[in-house]
Amino acid sequence: MLDFDNVSAVRGTTTIWSDGTFTVPTGAVAGVIGPNGSGKTTLLMMILGLLRPGSGTIKVLGQVPQRGDSRIGYVPQNYASIAGDSIRARDMVLLGLTGATYGMRRTSREQHARVDQILGEVGAADFAGRRMSQLSGGQQQRVAIAQALVSNPQMLLLDEPLANLDVRNQQEIVALLARINTERGIGILLVVHDLNPLLSVLDGAIYLLDGHAHYDSVDEVVSEELLTHLYGTAIKVVRTAQGDLFTRSA
Repeated sequence: MLDFDNVSAVRGTTTIWSDGTFTVPTGAVAGVIGPNGSGKTTLLMMILGLLRPGSGTIKVLGQVPQRGDSRIGYVPQNYASIAGDSIRARDMVLLGLTGATYGMRRTSREQHARVDQILGEVGAADFAGRRMSQLSGGQQQRVAIAQALVSNPQMLLLDEPLANLDVRNQQEIVALLARINTERGIGILLVVHDLNPLLSVLDGAIYLLDGHAHYDSVDEVVSEELLTHLYGTAIKVVRTAQGDLFTRSA
């Protein structure tokens, strides 16, 4: 899915992180973690072809990143505010097929059928006709995922998809992403602050530590020593009798 070879992330004259050499397997569910300002969103911009690496090479799905790559479905932060108040959920998803600009545009019966299909798959059919401003955070996130999926991508990028969601909605969105990954074989990369809601579905994580980018399996990343160093505060890793992992402040 991703192949980084000695990559550095540079903004202006500032190197944000460097020495990024790793591979993320095809079809993996992977997190992107690190403290604020460590360069997580910058990493996504590079994958999306919006920012060139300062050094090294990146391959995304076997190719050099290109702006507007239809093989990648992207869900940005603050999706609802980007969408605006007046647009309906169904129309927002339709933009994933017709382009990200508003206005009169000819659409086909097949496109509308595709939108309805995807809305049903993500559990958003019941509120497809409502305005985005009328939807809850969890409903908005389902619409965002539908828009990212409607063009049938091979990979999903999501920037803080669980932010501002309550525990129930976090669990439902994680279950939805796990189903998409399993049923469609789509690789998923998520920027997150809290690993706990995702630990049951993650294969690994890219972590930005001491100005460098790394990737390891989830078992390697969920380490008290690594997470404590990463976040600069004591982190305890707990394994339940059933074998489940979770982290908490020590």
